[in-house]
Amino acid sequence: MSEKGETKAERIDEHYAKFMRLPVFLVLGIAALALYLGVLPAGMIGGMCCLLPLALILEKVGTKIPILKDWLGGSPLLLIFFGASLVYFGIIPQKSVDNFSAFMRNAPKNEIHAELILKDDPAKVIDVVNAETGRDLKIGDSLGALKSSGTNFLNFYICGLIAGAIFGINGKLLVKAGLRYAVPLSGCILACCGLSAIAGGIMGYGFKESVFKVAFPILGGGMGGGAVPMAQVIHDITGQDMKEILSAFVPALALGNIFAIIAAGLLDKVGQKYPSLSGEGEILKDSNIKNVEPEVSMTVWNLVIGLAVSTAFFALGKVLNHFVPAVHQLAWMIIAVATFKISNIVPEYIIVACYSWFRFIVKAFTGIILLAIGIVFTDLNAVINAITPVYVVLCAVVVFASIIGAGFAGRLVGFNFVESAITAGLCMANMGGTGDVAVLSAARRMALMPFARFSTSIGGGFVIILCGILVQFFGTKI
Repeated sequence: MSEKGETKAERIDEHYAKFMRLPVFLVLGIAALALYLGVLPAGMIGGMCCLLPLALILEKVGTKIPILKDWLGGSPLLLIFFGASLVYFGIIPQKSVDNFSAFMRNAPKNEIHAELILKDDPAKVIDVVNAETGRDLKIGDSLGALKSSGTNFLNFYICGLIAGAIFGINGKLLVKAGLRYAVPLSGCILACCGLSAIAGGIMGYGFKESVFKVAFPILGGGMGGGAVPMAQVIHDITGQDMKEILSAFVPALALGNIFAIIAAGLLDKVGQKYPSLSGEGEILKDSNIKNVEPEVSMTVWNLVIGLAVSTAFFALGKVLNHFVPAVHQLAWMIIAVATFKISNIVPEYIIVACYSWFRFIVKAFTGIILLAIGIVFTDLNAVINAITPVYVVLCAVVVFASIIGAGFAGRLVGFNFVESAITAGLCMANMGGTGDVAVLSAARRMALMPFARFSTSIGGGFVIILCGILVQFFGTKI
């Protein structure tokens, strides 16, 4: 890196440090004043001015709390549960909670119900929609105006996340290791679903509930790229409320992440004691695969191009879903992006742009998403009620099954047991990107990050697809 580049980076870090001293609290103070006066703007403006400074502060706090950062995945859990606590203890007015809901979603959750009763009781419908969106619609407004309520920032974030994460995996690695790596990934998923169903049945939790409420959220690839789109899939198919779904998912994610980090450290010790099971950081016994991530260049036009292409892939998922409704639009998007990457027909500058946009939104918006998930989608009372001894045991069973399934299946295709169990197993069972870092750090195998990302993006994407298929098969809410 040039001296000029280092100076520029240091200057940017200095600006961030200055902003985090007083200005960020001034911005948050203005947002809090507007919030409690009931004049916080609805949609993106209100969401950004309130959630962004609070998320920046909590992200910084999360890196300072010893047990949280070392064992519990750091800031993500703090952001989610802090947001949920604001609602649980009534600190945020309900009108503002409704505004944040409109910021995250594309339409009021009672939209279908509104269509059914609009002719009979229009005043009631208007009251419901205005309460949920912070708007001031009147009886004379059209139903189309109701449907356009909300920002849909959640899907905006998700489409950039999916496109950039998959484009960030080297194409040669996808081709050379993809089919082979599918074996331990499949072993992990089958073992987790099978053992969780058996354990749930034995302990009276229910085999279907164990798979949908414990195994799938743990294996889905984290919160933003896993549990949230999975909950969206279930909501779109069954109509079940997103808050109810995510309140069932969050405890599993939290407990799974904790157990995965602890298990990673134990697997490192197993590798030291039994060298034949470990490749000391090499997943393949004959490995010569190197992953080269795309360049990160956050120029204005790279961000614009990345935004355009990511949203286009999201639209492509909608198009494919139109013709094959059985597969959800986000699942189609994942398939489309992976296919384009493997086929090597996407120009390098577009890959760089999408990856740069991905890195930008992860850095800038992940905190907002996690905080809003806590406020809008997480019922803390339901989370507390969900954490029972049986539930904790089921989460531990899923993590144990991920090690056994991925480890032994990996041995069948020439993978080292420890590395296969960590990447195709524990990196499926943790909380996405931050969980990958925590797991690989605990296992002292950070060089395996490309395979961890493969598990999070491709493996998690497959779990989302599988979840959508099984939900349709059972035809009931989870």
